[in-house]
Amino acid sequence: MEENETEKAKAFIMVEIIEYMPHAVISKTLFKKPTGSISITAIDSGESLVQKTSPFDIFIQIIEGKAEILIDNQSHLLETGQSIILPAHIPNAVKANVRFKMISTIIKSGYE
Repeated sequence: MEENETEKAKAFIMVEIIEYMPHAVISKTLFKKPTGSISITAIDSGESLVQKTSPFDIFIQIIEGKAEILIDNQSHLLETGQSIILPAHIPNAVKANVRFKMISTIIKSGYE
């Protein structure tokens, strides 16, 4: 197990493994392999992830709160339980108009 990965074969409550910090974006990698990774992120109100473009699709699931996801400058408002796929090679950004937590899953295989 890589350092800071979540312990395997042990149950956990996803929203409890990361806490909000004032004026901050906090991220924890659940696990990371050469073929992909799963991370959980807590974003405080007013914070954001800068616009970027990924060479891979990214699956985002909101597990607490509400998020604004921008894909190619088009806004998508997601609430707890909703998901979206950020397409590869398209600019995207994530904004916290209110604080929220999300899971990000990247699968790198199939892009050879």
